[in-house]
Amino acid sequence: MATTIRCPNCGKLNRVRPSREGIPRCANCHEPLPWIVDADESSFDAESAASVPVLIDFWAPWCGPCRMVSPLVERLGHDRAGHLKVVKLNTDAAPQIAARYSVQGIPLLVLVRDGQELDRLVGAVPEPQLLQWLDQQLAAGPTPAP
Repeated sequence: MATTIRCPNCGKLNRVRPSREGIPRCANCHEPLPWIVDADESSFDAESAASVPVLIDFWAPWCGPCRMVSPLVERLGHDRAGHLKVVKLNTDAAPQIAARYSVQGIPLLVLVRDGQELDRLVGAVPEPQLLQWLDQQLAAGPTPAP
C-alpha cells in the first residue's frame, strides 16, 4: 500500500508508505515530499493518520465542482510539503467512510489533526477562500472535546 511520489526537487521516484510518525523525504536529496495519496476503504484509516495535519478531500469522478477543487488541493499538498498531508477519497468507491464522516455534499474538505476533526468546508470555493480557511484552522489547532 505504498504510494509513489516524484520529488519536485530532484525528480527521483520515492515509495512512501502510510506512517503516523515523521514526514516523507526524498531518498536522494532529503527534501520533504508532497504527501498526496489516494485512499480507498482498505487504506483510508492508515492514510488518514499522520504526524502532520491531514486534509481529506471527499470527491467523486462525476462531480464537476470536485474537478475544480482538486488541483487547488493538490497544489496545497505541494506547497506545504512536510507540513500537510492530503488524502483523496472517492466517495462512490468508499460509501462506508463517507457515511462515517456524514458526507452530505461534495466536494468536502475535512481537516484532521491527531485524529480529531478540526473543521470542514463544503463546496467549491475560490483559492483565496480555501487558503484563508486552511490557515485559520491550522492556527487555531484542535478544539477540546466536550
